[in-house]
Amino acid sequence: MINMKKIKLTGVVLLTLVIGLTSCNKQKPTETAVVAEIQNVRLHEATVRDVEQTFELTATVLPDTKNSIAPSAPGRIRDILVEVGQHVSKGQKLVQMDVANLSNLETQIENVRRTYKRTQELFNVGGASQQDLDNSKLQLDVAQTNLKNLTENTFLLSPISGVVTARNYDNGDMYSGQLPVLTVMNINPVKLLINVSESFYSKVKKGMPVKIGFDVFGDETFQGKVNLIYPTIDQNSRTFAVEIKVNNNNNKIRPGMFARVTLEFGKVKHVVVPDLSVIKQTGSGAKFIFVFNNGKVEYREVEIGRRVDSDFEVISGVKAGEQVVVAGQSKLVDGAAVKVIK
Repeated sequence: MINMKKIKLTGVVLLTLVIGLTSCNKQKPTETAVVAEIQNVRLHEATVRDVEQTFELTATVLPDTKNSIAPSAPGRIRDILVEVGQHVSKGQKLVQMDVANLSNLETQIENVRRTYKRTQELFNVGGASQQDLDNSKLQLDVAQTNLKNLTENTFLLSPISGVVTARNYDNGDMYSGQLPVLTVMNINPVKLLINVSESFYSKVKKGMPVKIGFDVFGDETFQGKVNLIYPTIDQNSRTFAVEIKVNNNNNKIRPGMFARVTLEFGKVKHVVVPDLSVIKQTGSGAKFIFVFNNGKVEYREVEIGRRVDSDFEVISGVKAGEQVVVAGQSKLVDGAAVKVIK
């Protein structure tokens, strides 16, 4: 038989649990009110002032002219007549190659000259045709051209006045064609090649003066002039190339030096803000400012130009007269309510 007392006890327990659960469901949870903390901030008005439009670009010094001294074909180097660092003049003999081929050709051309002379004499007395004379003259012209070419490639002359900056062979070496025998550079003047933003294309003019500094010379400055403006814009970098010439009478500036070129475009009235208002976004390099408006702040990404004393030039993003946050930005977000303090 089933124990009726146990059944009743079990029913009582179950009923108690049901009542307890029902009571829990009817109880409302306690709601906690979250009040956003209002940040204290200090403000400063964005103003307008004259800003010098100067821009610094870097470049590497290049020679005005660079020539590789080498024959047109492989051959034995008999004598290198100059050393690295030596100044040479235009037309000066620098290298002598093997003269055997030149001597052979000079002997051959004498025979060709005699043949042409005999043909011309026969033609004058009717003993040779016009075609015979023309063929003989053609052979002489070809031989003379070959002689001139071989002479130029046997006695290597400097095409410019300059300085010997490299020597890649010794006397007796076989010229292989991989490297020039010598390198000669004209380093007065020298030139610099800079890449300027396309926004300044209409402002850069030929003959425009520029200031140049070299890290190796400390604070000493040099003067240069824009010599050439390239006519196209690079579609990837949005820049155009500008060539600058610098007088180098004392040869103080050397090719390969690192240079800083400063371009000056006068003064322009631009909006400026305190440097304390500009925040650099971590990871992206973007810069932003919080602008105050009706008790709240607005996040603005800005384009920054030059630094002027304790201010930054603002190219875009903030207008003159707007109030920018200069203190208290660390916990601000776009649209946050703030309290202005002095």
